[in-house]
This record gives sequence, structure tokens and C-alpha cells, in this order.
Amino acid sequence: MNYCCLFMILTWQLGCAGGVFAQETSAEHQQFPVTHSKKGLQVQMVDDALNLGVQHAAINLNLSQLIDPKGQSQNPFWEMDGKKYHFRADYLRGLEQQFKPLSDRGVLVYLIMLVYADRDDAVNRILLHPQYDQTSRNRISAFNVQTEEGRNWLQATFRFLAHRWSASAQQHGRVVGYIIGNEVNSHSAWANRGEVSANEFIDEYLTALRIAETAVHSQSSLPRIYLSLDHFWGRAMNQNPLQFMPGKMLIDRLAYRSRQTGDFPWHIAYHPYPENLFQSEFWKDQSPTFSDQTPRITFKNLEVLVNYLQRPELLFAGSPRRIILSEQGFHSSDHPASLEIQAAAYCLAWKKVEALPEIDAFIYHRHVDHAQEGGLNLGLWGRDPHSISTPVWKKPIHRVFRLADTPEWEQAFEFALPILGQPDWESALQSLHAN
Repeated sequence: MNYCCLFMILTWQLGCAGGVFAQETSAEHQQFPVTHSKKGLQVQMVDDALNLGVQHAAINLNLSQLIDPKGQSQNPFWEMDGKKYHFRADYLRGLEQQFKPLSDRGVLVYLIMLVYADRDDAVNRILLHPQYDQTSRNRISAFNVQTEEGRNWLQATFRFLAHRWSASAQQHGRVVGYIIGNEVNSHSAWANRGEVSANEFIDEYLTALRIAETAVHSQSSLPRIYLSLDHFWGRAMNQNPLQFMPGKMLIDRLAYRSRQTGDFPWHIAYHPYPENLFQSEFWKDQSPTFSDQTPRITFKNLEVLVNYLQRPELLFAGSPRRIILSEQGFHSSDHPASLEIQAAAYCLAWKKVEALPEIDAFIYHRHVDHAQEGGLNLGLWGRDPHSISTPVWKKPIHRVFRLADTPEWEQAFEFALPILGQPDWESALQSLHAN
């Protein structure tokens, strides 16, 4: 496939397609909202999240559960080029019950757009990449931009969602950001389309980003479109170049291809987990350095990402692309010392992010420990051991999370300084460069 030609065709199609929902609408011009805090959470319990004072929330959206290829009459639809694309009303209501109470209180909501393998063959034909590996461990596919049907469904879906959730009418709740996939530099695990060269994967992913950006902004100028990266920067998670790539490589090549085919505003959703996800003490990480070739970017050297995005070839319209931290957390056991270290890690990470104005949000993962997360216990809440994620008790991190952006932060964080071996927070931040 000639991907350069594909980009040109898609750009024309997206600019000219006559998609409507009830009637044709033009993009509404809205400024991206500003919050008083970077505090965010991947929310499981809405009431607790609001009590914690979150200003940002991330919610997973599975496109395979959203679309309705059968076109059942009770489901809403978007009409484009004379065809109706239907979407499941029950799934929409479930999502809105999650995020509308948050957005009604001013919380900025970001959707993580994913494609899971489904039991419905018609859904899989539309959404799964034709080269998706059925043995993929996480069952998450790359976006299907190879077929016309797949591209049309993506375009119609993003138009529909942006019209419903990102235009000025907010009766269904408001979404301000769409994160396209998850940790796509490690695509074999999180955006599977079989083994593929880095350049071919990047071209296809850029096509998906472009479809999303153009379709969303046909309805509203408000939302931002984000690409998603894990903490591997100068090296990949795995040595197989057909399955994994460094995050830096993806950004560099994607920016180059974007300029070649007509640049547009995409932004970064980064995951600066500690070097070892089971070791919360990121201040002891060894692989992160302050070179732009660092193997990993964690909270220890987060400014590397900020500084790198200021390179002229990565700017859009003369400005750096914005950053959100959309998924990262700290592991603990049930041992009191481990729980204190988890809380201390959040304190230091908060102070680090607070000092970087280029980062808009620090969205913590998880709200509650989860039994199916490979043994990690990242939650603000501990779970019932006989459940998957039923909350039972608040960990110490819950309190420091709640108070992080309040006048009580200093007293709440004080316990962490002896754990870090530092006399004050300025010294604690400076010490990250010394270790």
C-alpha cells in the first residue's frame, strides 16, 4: 500500500465528507479549559473521586462495544455519505454514567480509545486490523485503517462522539481529550497488527490520528488528540524491532511523516512508571538519565520529555505539543513500610510534576487495586481479596492524594522526607539529578 497516497486520499475525504447527525453541523470554536490543579485519576468510584478533588479523569472506551453494525433502530446513528452508522445506546449510557457527574463538576474527561477483539465477527471485520494476531495476550488491536469500511467507521465514530460529547451542548457530559490507543510504541502488546516494520506501523498509526483529529475538529475545536507512549524512550521494551520500538523513535518519525503529509495538532499522553513497576522508589531508578537518549523516562527524569518536545522539528504552529500523564501508579504490598513508600512516591512525583508547567495533568492509575494487573497493587484503595476490584480500605496514598493541591499539602507530605532521606522538597527534587 502506498501510504503517502493514502494520506492524501484521507485528507480529501475527511475534508469533504458530508456526515450529519440530525443535521450538518460546523465546528464550534472553543478554548481548551484550564483547571486549578493537575490532579487526575482513572476513576472507578465517582463520589470518591469528587471527594478527592480530581480535576482530570481518564476513562477507557472500547470501540468494539460501541459500534452497532446491525443498525438496530433504537440505537442512535451518524449519517455520512448517505450511510447510517449506529452506536449502542446502552454502552453510551454506561459511559455517560461514569463521566457526566464528573464533567458536570468541571472535571476534564479524557477517553482512551481502544479496539478489543470481540465475539461478534462483524465488529471484528470492521475494527480489527487485518493483520491482527489472534494470539495477542491483551486482545487489543491496532486501528483498522487498511480497509475503506474500517476508515469510514472510525471517521463516523469520532464525528458522532465529538458532536455528542465535545460540542457546546453538554447534556450527555463533556469530553476534552481523545487518547488514540495505548502505549503504541509497544504495539505487539497494546496495538497489535502482527509483526510490522516501525515505519509501516507509524504511517498507519498516523492515519488513525489524522482521522480522529479531523473528524473530532469537524464538530468542535475544543478537544485535543493524544498519542500514547509507555516509559521506554531510547530503547524498546523488547529487542524484536517488528514488535516494539522506542518512544523517541515513534515521536521523531511520526513528526517527520506528519510534516510531509500536512502537519496537524497531536499531543502526548505519557506513562512515566518507575523503572521497575513493582518498585515504587523511582528516585532509585538506574536506567533513566538526563540525556535525550535515556533508555527510559520515569518521574525521575521527566523533564527530558518536556525539553525534547521543544525541539523545532517537533513544534506545531511554533509551540510545543502539550503533555498529559494519562496512566502511571506506584505499587505496594500490604506491609506498612511498603504502603508508606507508595505514598511517599506519590508526594515526590506530585512535586516533580507541579514544577513542570508544560504538563497539564497527572492522572493516577489505579483508583482501586485490581486482581488482574499482573500482581501490581497500584490503587489508592486496597481491594477485597476475594474480588477483582471491590474497594475495602484506604491506603496512606489516598490521604496525600486528597491533600496534594490544598493548603494542607505540606503537613500531609512531611512524613515522606525521611523516607526520601531529604530535609526539604527543594533538596528532594535536586537529589534526583545526583542519583
